[in-house]
Amino acid sequence: MFYKTKVKEKVRVPPKKLGVKIKESILEVCKEDYEGRIENNIGVIIAVTGIDKIGDGHVIPGDGSAYYETEIEMLTYKPTMHEIVRGTITEATEFGAFVRIGPIEGLIHVSQIMDDFINYDAKLPGFVGKKTDKKIVQEDDVLAKIVTISMKDDTSNSKIGLTMRQIGLGKNDWIAIAAKQDKKNEKKEVQEKPVQKKSEKKEKKK
Repeated sequence: MFYKTKVKEKVRVPPKKLGVKIKESILEVCKEDYEGRIENNIGVIIAVTGIDKIGDGHVIPGDGSAYYETEIEMLTYKPTMHEIVRGTITEATEFGAFVRIGPIEGLIHVSQIMDDFINYDAKLPGFVGKKTDKKIVQEDDVLAKIVTISMKDDTSNSKIGLTMRQIGLGKNDWIAIAAKQDKKNEKKEVQEKPVQKKSEKKEKKK
């Protein structure tokens, strides 16, 4: 989930950045230091969007930099368990599909792609359901559910596990396919329902 986040930090402004407006200098320093990082309590820092309150600056003997207690405004992304996310398939391999969700990629293991037996087609590349003919390939937009989260110090080392096996997940056209399958099943049930004989009806009336 995306958040507007505000944090208080002591920002170090080096001497070379002290010659201009201090707010602009602090914003520039914060963009360089924070964007792309992952913090345990706030998740992925996508962008530093602004600087709010700035305290008085102070220096440390032997250090030419100035330090400012600062409120930093950020756009962040923090995945949560069982969250439904929308993403785009970036790669399909024999063991699963990678999905871009915001600033991070998740993996849908081949066993979690759909509720059907599937074949991997290297020519697509992608997956095709044996019974339903549902197909998923690179650049498809999908809905998925987060089932595992392992956040590290950066996005390349972090791991998000996803599933699309539940009803309502996957591609939009899968819902239409599921509806058609339900209608077929209903017709089949009606055809297979036993018909009462006339003699049986008369006995019931007695």
